[in-house]
Amino acid sequence: MNKAYKFRIYPNEEQKIMFSKTFGCTRMIYNYYLEKRIKSYEEEKITFGYTKCANDLTWLKKEKEFLQDVDSISLQQALRHLDTAFQNFFRDKKVGFPKFKSRKNKKSYTTVCVNNNIKLESGTVTLPKIGKIKVKQHRNIPADYILKSVTVSQTPSGKYYASILFEYENQVLQTELQKFLGLDFSMHELYVDSNGNCPEFPRYYRLSEKKLKKEQRKLSKMVKGSRNREKQRIRVSELHEKVANQRKDFLHKQSRQIADIYDCVCIENLNMQAMAQSLNFGKSVSDNGWGMFTAFLKYKLEDLGKRLVKIDKFFASSQLCNVCGYQNSETKDLSVREWTCPCCQTHHNRDVNAAVNIRNEGMRIALA
Repeated sequence: MNKAYKFRIYPNEEQKIMFSKTFGCTRMIYNYYLEKRIKSYEEEKITFGYTKCANDLTWLKKEKEFLQDVDSISLQQALRHLDTAFQNFFRDKKVGFPKFKSRKNKKSYTTVCVNNNIKLESGTVTLPKIGKIKVKQHRNIPADYILKSVTVSQTPSGKYYASILFEYENQVLQTELQKFLGLDFSMHELYVDSNGNCPEFPRYYRLSEKKLKKEQRKLSKMVKGSRNREKQRIRVSELHEKVANQRKDFLHKQSRQIADIYDCVCIENLNMQAMAQSLNFGKSVSDNGWGMFTAFLKYKLEDLGKRLVKIDKFFASSQLCNVCGYQNSETKDLSVREWTCPCCQTHHNRDVNAAVNIRNEGMRIALA
């Protein structure tokens, strides 16, 4: 199995220049061979695959000598990322055709550990062509973990991070499914569970929206290229990062609490991107972080030998009475928050009833 650890790194000025150069070279290689693959197919109907690109890169490095100043493996990894993008596109057209990378996009590059050229030691990480860099190692790595690769990235506010991938042997024993929990998506509370509890999500973006607007308004009025504008841009970026970190911290804690207590968690298989576009709730859906929460929950449960069960999004969880099974079509109206079943006279809270139905359906699927 593979596991990644993300650490903050503190390069000196010379190392920052090398990082910037590597970011630029990997981006150039990606764009150069994307254009070459497109032209090759349009003009000659020939697929210019990874092997041809890698062979051509050898000659390109002789022609453009500045490419020899950066880590050669990072350039090869850029070609692999391009090839993966094409494979994903051919496998599923919804993914979209590979796009050219812009300087404004996230700055990052990946390098692979070959002949022990990458080392994580006490307080430092050694990278090819960069050397030793001070690292904030907030957790210890087990001795039997094998270092595979490192992805270095720079945030818009100028901070540097190294995501270090390790490989390890881990035989997870499957847990007997006894404790089940159903979660119904909620725009404001993140979710309502089948026990009637909700985490009362703080909605960090909404809390900081007024401050963000103020700082972004200042940024828009400053002269492009000026030092003050760059300082203000970093200020805005730091505010966005703070909101993202607050949200991520909250979601990690919630998912950990659930994964430790329950053996199987049942949720609806929702398309959050489509929901944000169709309901025009883009900010609220993004601030909610449901997709990130379910991703955290999934890997935490799997690490413990537990399960996350996704039921069909067309399952009528809000319409069915969880006691007698009566289907009330009136609850299609989202304004109906409570209702009484005409068959068994059970009074329902809309979200709690939906969570119970999701749990019951997920239990049926998991134990089938």
